[in-house]
Amino acid sequence: MERPFPTVAVVGLGTMGTGVAVAVARSGRRVIGIEADEKSAARALARIEESTAHAVARERLTAEERAGLLGRLTVGHALDAAAEADLVIEEVPEQLELKRELFAELDRICPAGTVFATGTTALSVTRIAAATARPDRVLGLHFFNPVHTMKLVEVVRTVLTAPQVAEDAAALARDLGKEPVAAGDRAGFVVNGLLFAYLNQAAAMYESKYATREDIDAAMRLGCGLPMGPLALLDLIGVDTARTVLEAMYEQSRDRLHAPAPILGQLVSAGLLGRKTGRGFYTYEAPGSSRVVDTATDPARPGVTGREVRSIGVCGSGTMATGIVEVFAKAGYPVLLAARSLEKAERAKAQLAKSLERSVARGRLTEEQRDAALGLVTPVGQYGELADVDLVVEAVAEDLGVKRELFTALDAIVKPGAVLATTTSSLPVVACASATRRPQDVVGMHFFNPAPAMRLVEVVSTVLTAPDVTATVLELCAKVRKHPVECGDRAGFIVNALLFPYLNDAVRMLQEHYATVDDIDTAMKLGCGYPMGPFELLDVVGLDVSLTIEQVLHQEFREPGLAAAPLLEHLVAAGCLGRKTGRGFRDHARR
Repeated sequence: MERPFPTVAVVGLGTMGTGVAVAVARSGRRVIGIEADEKSAARALARIEESTAHAVARERLTAEERAGLLGRLTVGHALDAAAEADLVIEEVPEQLELKRELFAELDRICPAGTVFATGTTALSVTRIAAATARPDRVLGLHFFNPVHTMKLVEVVRTVLTAPQVAEDAAALARDLGKEPVAAGDRAGFVVNGLLFAYLNQAAAMYESKYATREDIDAAMRLGCGLPMGPLALLDLIGVDTARTVLEAMYEQSRDRLHAPAPILGQLVSAGLLGRKTGRGFYTYEAPGSSRVVDTATDPARPGVTGREVRSIGVCGSGTMATGIVEVFAKAGYPVLLAARSLEKAERAKAQLAKSLERSVARGRLTEEQRDAALGLVTPVGQYGELADVDLVVEAVAEDLGVKRELFTALDAIVKPGAVLATTTSSLPVVACASATRRPQDVVGMHFFNPAPAMRLVEVVSTVLTAPDVTATVLELCAKVRKHPVECGDRAGFIVNALLFPYLNDAVRMLQEHYATVDDIDTAMKLGCGYPMGPFELLDVVGLDVSLTIEQVLHQEFREPGLAAAPLLEHLVAAGCLGRKTGRGFRDHARR
C-alpha cells in the first residue's frame, strides 16, 4: 500500500513544530515548513540544522541521513506553499481564534482533498474545524515534547472526521515510529485530561500550605515512581500553559477539580511561568535552565530534638508489618514482632527470613548481615511484651475499630514517653490517638509497599502530636535510610490524595467510552513516562482498596468530582478486584 501523506506541510516552527517537521522528514516524506515571516523562517531553519547536527554527534542520525532529511525539507514564510501538501499540521500558539483564522485561510488555499491537523493540546478540534468547509477532513494530531523521544501521538477525531482520515493519520504516526491512541474531541484528550487535574490538585495542596513543594514532589516521585514531581512538572510545562489547559477543561466539564488553582493565576500575573522565565514554583539558575537554586533545607523543626529510640515494637503479621520489621532490623534496631499469637509471629519471622535470603541471593546483603538482622527480631504472641520499647509501629488491618482497640491496649501497656505510630494509609490518625490517654505521643508513619524497597515514608502529625514526637520519627527515618515527607492529618495524606482522584478520573473516562483500557494505559505510560498505566495500577492495588480510599476522600472533602466512579463500584460488587481475584479491568486468569 502507498504510504499516506507523501508531502506534509508544518505551519508554525517553534519547538514542537520543528520537532514534528524533522520527524516527518526523517520518515522519507517531503516537508514544507512555514513560519510567520522571513526572519522567523531563517531562525527555524537554523534550529533544525543545529538539532540535526547534534543528533549526528550523538549518533542518533548518520551524516548521510541528515543530508537526506535536510534535502527533503524546505522552510519559508509563504502560506500558499501549503497548497502542495497532502496533509497540513498546525503548530501555532494555543489561541482558538488564531487557529480558526489559519484554518480558514488554509481552506481557501489548499485543494479539497488536503487533510488538516491541529496540534492543539486542549482546544476544541470541532470549533477549529468549523472554520473550514471540510470538517470531515480535519482532526487533531497531538504530539508530545520532545518529539524525537516521545512515542505517543493522540489522534483526535471529531464527530465529523471521516474514519479513513483518522486511519491514515494513525498510519502516519506508526510510520514515524510513534504509538497512536484514538481520542475523541474533548478538552485535554486522554493524557492532559488525566494529567492536569492531578497537577492542579498538587498546586492547590501547596497553596494551602498542607505540605512543602519539595515534600509534595518527593512523595509522588518516591511513592508512585513518577519521573517528576507535579510542581516541578508544572514548571517544565509552563504555568501559563497549564492554566490555559485547565481553563479549557473547566469550561467543558464544570468540574471544580478542573478550575485552575488560584496560585496558578497569581504566578501567571507575576510573570513567573516556570523554567522558561527562570522562576515558577521553584527558582532556576537562569531562564530555560533546569538547575534549581533555592532548594529547601532540612525539614526538621529547628531546635526540636527527637526522643531516643533504642528498641522498636511492630504490631502485625502481614506483608506490611514484616517489611517494616525488615527495615528496622537491617538498620540495627532490636525489634519485637508482635502478633495475636506466637504462631502467627513466628510465621511472620519465617517470611522475613525468606525475604532476607532473597536479598542475599541478589547480592544486596551478605550472609553475615542477614544473620545479624534475623538475630535482632524476636517474635512475641502478646502485646504485653512491648512494655519497654521506645517506639511501637502499628501495621494491622485497615479497620478503624481494630486500630482503636489496639491503641487503647497499647496505651495501657507501653511505658510513658514511648512513641505510638500508625501505618494507616487513609484513616484519620487522630482517631487512633483519641483512643489513648497520650494523644501527644501518637503520629502517622505511612510506609509504602514493599517497605524494604520503597524509600518514602509519610510522617503525619495530628493537631495534638508533640513536636518532639514528629522530630523522633523524622530522625528515625533518616537512620533507616528512608525519605520522610511531612503532612497534616487529613484523608489520603499527600500521595493517595493526589493519586486516587487521577485513577478515578481514568475509570470515568473508560466508563464514558471515551477511550479503551489499553489506549488510556498506553497514553499515560508513553505520554507521561509513568511506570504503569492507571488500570494496570488499579488491578495491582486492588479495586476494593481503591474504592475504599475514594470513598474516604469523598467523605472528607465532599467534592462531587471525588465521588467514586460507578463502574469501580460495580466491579467491586461483582467481586472483580484485580490481580488478587484474577479479574479486574483486565482478565489476569487468562494470562
